[in-house]
Amino acid sequence: MQRDWHPLPAENLPDRLILFDGVCVLCSRWVDFIIKRDAAARFRFVAIQTPLGRELATRFGITPHNPESNAIVVDGCAYFKFDSVLVALAELPRWRWTRVGWLLPRNVRDFVYDRVARNRYRVFGRRDECLVPAPEVKARFLDLGTGRRERS
Repeated sequence: MQRDWHPLPAENLPDRLILFDGVCVLCSRWVDFIIKRDAAARFRFVAIQTPLGRELATRFGITPHNPESNAIVVDGCAYFKFDSVLVALAELPRWRWTRVGWLLPRNVRDFVYDRVARNRYRVFGRRDECLVPAPEVKARFLDLGTGRRERS
C-alpha cells in the first residue's frame, strides 16, 4: 500500500527542520542551497542515515533504507515530496514567488518529485557516507536523540 503524502502533525520537533537523504548528492546540494540563502540560520538539518534521521523517517512513514521523500517541519507540521520543497523555498528571501507551485495539483507535484527522486542516484550520484558539514554550519545539523546539537 502506498503512503499518503499529505502533511502530518510534527509536535516536539524544531521549526524548519529538514530531514534529507544524506548520501544523495542532489539532496546534499539542496541542503547547501538552503544554507547559502538562509542568512538568519533558521533551518536545521538531519540526514536520514543517522539514528535520529531513521527514527524521524519511520515516524513519518519514509523508508529509511530507500527514502522516497525528504521532509520539512514548519509550524508543527511535516511536509513531504514537492510540498517540502515549496515550503522551504517560501521561507527564503527572494524565493517566495515559488508559492505559485501550490497551484499545481498534488498528484502533478508528486509525479514530478517522484521522477526526480527515482533517478537521483543515477543522474546526480550517491556517496558511500553522509557528507560531513563544514565547521561553520555544523551546529545547524542537530542530534535530537540527545537534545543537543552534533559535536565536532
